[in-house]
Amino acid sequence: MENFKQKLRHISCFALDMDGVLTNGLLTIMPDGQLLRTMNIKDGFAMQHAVKNGYHVVIISGGTPPGAVERLHKLGVREVYTAVTDKLGKLTEVMDRLKLKTENVLFMGDDVPDVEVMKHAGIAAAPRDAMAEVREISHYVSEYRGGEGCVRDVIEQAMRLHEKWHQN
Repeated sequence: MENFKQKLRHISCFALDMDGVLTNGLLTIMPDGQLLRTMNIKDGFAMQHAVKNGYHVVIISGGTPPGAVERLHKLGVREVYTAVTDKLGKLTEVMDRLKLKTENVLFMGDDVPDVEVMKHAGIAAAPRDAMAEVREISHYVSEYRGGEGCVRDVIEQAMRLHEKWHQN
């Protein structure tokens, strides 16, 4: 059976949840009802760098964060899906379209809605502060919390392994 580093050699797609993975899971509620999220600049750099080096970055979220979608698009992430109720179905659809195999996909999630899709990814990964059930099914648990560099952690590890981290 392959360990995490061996599995990482096959990864060409990073599929990520948003709230609790790209963000710390906290929402600031403005007086007008708008919800504000915070993202980590290092995670953003890693996603942008991955896209520029030929990796697929796919965001699959149950939330509906318009400002976050705009930011992701500015980073070059084109596969951004929000208000998704069937994450596994959406990931399967994207994998079929991009001609990806299961072993090519790392999915990072943090909570109950991510468990089913994580079980079907080549690598299931989680931030350090993910719920226990998610950590238990993960091939890798980052030392970083959601919104605090966990995405950078997995992307950088894969790109370094593929000798692409220092490429433009």
